[in-house]
Amino acid sequence: MAFNKEPSFQHGQAARTAVLYCNLGTPSAPTAPALRTYLAEFLGDSRVVEIPKPIWLLILHGIILRVRPKKSAAKYASIWTQNGSPLKVFTEQQAQSLGTVLHERGHHVIVRYAMRYGQPSITAQLDALKAQGVQRVLIVTAYPQYSGTTTASVFDAVYRWGLKTRLIPEMRFVNRYHDDPRYIAALAQTVRDHWAANGRAEQLLMSFHGVPERTLHLGDPYHCECMKTGRLLAEALGLSKDQYKLTFQSRFGKAKWLEPYTEPTLVSMAEKGVKTVDVICPGFTSDCLETLEEIQQEAKEAFEHAGGESFRYIPCLNNNPQWLEALSDISLDHMQGWDLKAPDAQALNASRARALAHGAST
Repeated sequence: MAFNKEPSFQHGQAARTAVLYCNLGTPSAPTAPALRTYLAEFLGDSRVVEIPKPIWLLILHGIILRVRPKKSAAKYASIWTQNGSPLKVFTEQQAQSLGTVLHERGHHVIVRYAMRYGQPSITAQLDALKAQGVQRVLIVTAYPQYSGTTTASVFDAVYRWGLKTRLIPEMRFVNRYHDDPRYIAALAQTVRDHWAANGRAEQLLMSFHGVPERTLHLGDPYHCECMKTGRLLAEALGLSKDQYKLTFQSRFGKAKWLEPYTEPTLVSMAEKGVKTVDVICPGFTSDCLETLEEIQQEAKEAFEHAGGESFRYIPCLNNNPQWLEALSDISLDHMQGWDLKAPDAQALNASRARALAHGAST
């Protein structure tokens, strides 16, 4: 196996620590060609679609990538910002803010963000961190609930990078934080702030991204972790069981996915006389296509068309200060034992001098 060329090393350089904050990804532009490239990578991941590869690739390239890019491009165009995809904008802001919070707390940690699909890639960011002398990396995903379709796929990308790397940094991974009290508290506060500004609807609907139901039977904990997040959020808000609902969105294909489905539930609520609903998407830490287009536009239209009068979407955590403090705490919990102090220049110079005295050339 051929290994990637290692960055130059100099004795006496600091051993740095980094956090790589990873999100799902986004196309580079709201256009059919950009969507075709993005969807080919995303839907080509066997973690995402668990159909025998030869069969699925025929379906993907023979049908889906000929039809879906144009439709998806129109959806992305409806939410695209001057600075690009909302998911990219918020993920970048979160990484920058996390770095600021850690620095203000006195920790010498580099923070970068990466996308599992699209740019900046996990491989490119790990290469860049190596070039900066990073020897310890904490991988933090933007997914509070663990799933093989998301969290594990990020780890796959890291492991594949490691297969071509001679000197692998010390790695740690944050698998989940679906029940972390600090994450729940940040979610609850966004709901309270929304209620304070807009009043409280008859129902709070919590919509999580769906996955095929078979993943639950195969041992994926995602469904259970979504249910626990929903229960803890409801408890933090003091809601009874009849005051909130938990649903799953973004169904794709003909297979049965986790139920109940979001849009049909909203339609049923409206038809049964529910006039006002607040909707939050706790599984997304950044607003994106699935929240801004699928929920705030499509689901809203379906609810109102069925007789609902007021549909109010509660934004994701995004760059919320309380959330960034929580994310900092979670990261620090997983970096325990690592030296996060600023480099000691005097000690590093002494180390370099010793190495040179023993024949080192750099």
